[in-house]
Amino acid sequence: MTHHPVEKTPVTLLGLGAMGTALARAWLAAGHPLTVWNRTPARAAALAAEGATVAETAAEAVAANGLVVVCLLDDASVEEVLAGTDLAGKDLVDLVTGTPAQARARAARSRERGARYLDGAVMAVPPMIGAAQAGGYVLYSGSTEVFERHRETLAVPAGTVHVGEDAGFAALYDVALLSAMYGMFAGAAHAFALIRKEDIDPAALAPLLADWLVAMAPSVHTTAGRLRSGDYTGSVVSSLAMQVAGTPTFLSTAEEQGVSPELLSPYFTLMRRRLAEGGGAEDLTGVIDLLVRHG
Repeated sequence: MTHHPVEKTPVTLLGLGAMGTALARAWLAAGHPLTVWNRTPARAAALAAEGATVAETAAEAVAANGLVVVCLLDDASVEEVLAGTDLAGKDLVDLVTGTPAQARARAARSRERGARYLDGAVMAVPPMIGAAQAGGYVLYSGSTEVFERHRETLAVPAGTVHVGEDAGFAALYDVALLSAMYGMFAGAAHAFALIRKEDIDPAALAPLLADWLVAMAPSVHTTAGRLRSGDYTGSVVSSLAMQVAGTPTFLSTAEEQGVSPELLSPYFTLMRRRLAEGGGAEDLTGVIDLLVRHG
C-alpha cells in the first residue's frame, strides 16, 4: 500500500514583525507552504532561507493562496496594505489588535470585497508561538465555517478558541482578559509598595501573593453565575457592607506606609456607592452594574 502524505494548507502571511515572524516559522516547521510579504523586505530574507516564498507586493502575496493571515501594526495599516489586493474568494484572518467596532467594520468590508472573514486576538507573546506547552492561544470570532475549515492550520502556532460568529467578540474577549490582568498588576503593585520601606524582602512576599491570587481566582465563576442569574445576595460569604466597613484599614495602612491609595480608591468609591444604593447584603458583583453606562 502506498501512503500519500497529507497536503498541508498553503498560507499567505502579511507582516513579519516579531509576532509575524514567529507565526511564519511555526507554519514552516509544520510543513505548510508559506508565502510572506513585509513592507521592509529585508525581514523576509531569513524566512526565505527557511523555505518561505517571498512576494514582492502584498497583492502578489494575497493572490498566491486562499488562506490569508494578516499580522500588521494596527487597523489603519491593514486598510492600507489590503487596499490594492483582490480579496474575492479569500479566507481572511486578521490577527491585528483592535477594537470590536474595528473588527466588525473589517468583516463588513471583507464581505463587500468577496472575502470570508475571521478576526483573531493573540493571547501570547512571540516566544510562546509554536511551543505547544507554553499555554499561548488565539481567540477567533467571525465565520464558524472559515474557522472549522482552517482549524488545524490555525492551531499550528498556538491553541485556538472560537468565541462566536460576531466578528467583534475576539477583540472584546481580548481586552476583557487583559483588563483583568492589569487590575491584578495594579493590586500587586500596591502590595509591593506597602512593604517597600520595610525590612521585608519582596521575594518573601511574592510566593504568598501569588498563592493568594490563585486562591481568589475561582471567584470569577461565582461572579459569572450571579450575573447570569441576577441574584447578588444568595450564599454571600462576605457582604458588601462588611467589606466597606473594612476599607478604612486599607487606606490608613497605606497612609502609614507612605503609599498612595490611588490604585485602591476608585474601587472603594464604587463599593461605597453600591452600599449607599442598598446593596449591603450583596457581594461585590453589583459594582459591575455601576460601571456599565446606560443611555
